Amino acid sequence: MPTPRTSDNDSDNDSAHDSTTDPVHASASASASASAFGSAYDDLLATWPHPTTTSELPTPYGTTHLLHHGAEDGPPVLLLPGGGSTAGSWRTTAAALGATHRVHAVDLVGGPGRSGTDGRPIRTAADLTAWLDAVLDGLGLASAAFCGHSYGGWIALRYALAAPDRTDRLVLLDPTGCFAGFRPGYLLRALPTLLRPTAARTAAFLAWETGGADHDPRVRRLDTLAAELPRLRPVTGPRPTATALAALRPPALVLLAEGSRTHDAREAARTAAALGLRTELVPGATHHTLPATLPPKALTALTDFLATGGQRPPGLAGERSP
Repeated sequence: MPTPRTSDNDSDNDSAHDSTTDPVHASASASASASAFGSAYDDLLATWPHPTTTSELPTPYGTTHLLHHGAEDGPPVLLLPGGGSTAGSWRTTAAALGATHRVHAVDLVGGPGRSGTDGRPIRTAADLTAWLDAVLDGLGLASAAFCGHSYGGWIALRYALAAPDRTDRLVLLDPTGCFAGFRPGYLLRALPTLLRPTAARTAAFLAWETGGADHDPRVRRLDTLAAELPRLRPVTGPRPTATALAALRPPALVLLAEGSRTHDAREAARTAAALGLRTELVPGATHHTLPATLPPKALTALTDFLATGGQRPPGLAGERSP
């Protein structure tokens, strides 16, 4: 989603609520929404590969909830979900990487999921960098590979530009705000879910964007229920400049959903490829079917890229890009 709902203490939200709402009824409704979301989170977590463990990592910006899977001595990979989604959306990717890597899937602080907001507010891109520094420090890691989807891709790219020595490799799944802007039609369709988010409105929006494409029903349900939970306004910013992107040091793979209604995937692919980044279109995928329903060929590209250390043969980006 382009801009998740703000927290309930944001005065801008007052007009979105009926002033005659009974506070007791509202409290009961919020409790029911949180309970339904928690049950759906547990249902999705139960489908993760065995063994998967969880942890709560203190950071200056709030307690960060993580899912862990894979070889404990394997190269570490941090997975960052899109706005409005959770660490659980990475189930398929975690299963594929687990044989060779140590996977750490993160619930974004301030978003849905189980991370807390018990620390300093994240207000700038520099705060996001400091938060991820604290996550790596808490995990005892000097560096890691990063995979990000949508808004999580923007966060991962910003981190790689700001902290290249701590970013081993970078995989971006249909990232927003990186190589192309939002389509106006997408923003128009998303508007009702932003002005007054409900599970029903979010379900209708996801159905429109995915257009019947294969989409993990457990992830879709969790993302739908997340719409009714309070969350903090995310940090956003302009796309990185061409000069900044040209100086990107970590090896990077950009996978763009061919059927994405979020942005023009071919335009984004041309921009990324022109910068020398390995870039591939993912047939059969839309923005919101990722990362949960990543087609096998794209999943192989992702795992192979991380396994080989991200070395890109000369000409590969040009050969695979439109």
